[in-house]
Amino acid sequence: MILGKSIGDPDYAPVKGTVFNQLFYFNTLHDYQAEMAKTHPTFRLLAPDQSELYTADPRNVEHILKTKFDKYSKGKYNQDIMIDLFGEGIFAVDGDKWRQQRKLASYEFSTRVLRDFSCSVFRINAAKLVRVISEFSRQGQVFDMQVSGYNFLETSI
Repeated sequence: MILGKSIGDPDYAPVKGTVFNQLFYFNTLHDYQAEMAKTHPTFRLLAPDQSELYTADPRNVEHILKTKFDKYSKGKYNQDIMIDLFGEGIFAVDGDKWRQQRKLASYEFSTRVLRDFSCSVFRINAAKLVRVISEFSRQGQVFDMQVSGYNFLETSI
């Protein structure tokens, strides 16, 4: 959260709306912000008592999450909003609690764990696909794998 930053100050991300934009585009907010990020990878939305910073710029994301992590926090306002949903997990905490959550999560996202999981999922789904194709072959039937609405992996033959 940035407090007291000038709207026209070139040292800060440009202001591209207010929280009222978020209300106006509520049903399509993700699309609205994605379109905004295409032309302004980092921008601010103003609220009566704060300024919210949004970024899709990889350099800024790395700066915030890695290079200068200690300089940024979710802040009490955002933590109060997220705590009911996320508890004291990685998405709702800062500082030492965040580092502890990140360290625990890093084990689950290691190359070995992800490789083992994806191989297991691939084998299961490949076996299902082989069964479906084999049944079509056994019956001498032609099939189109791109037919919409037909999910080979949910078929139980």
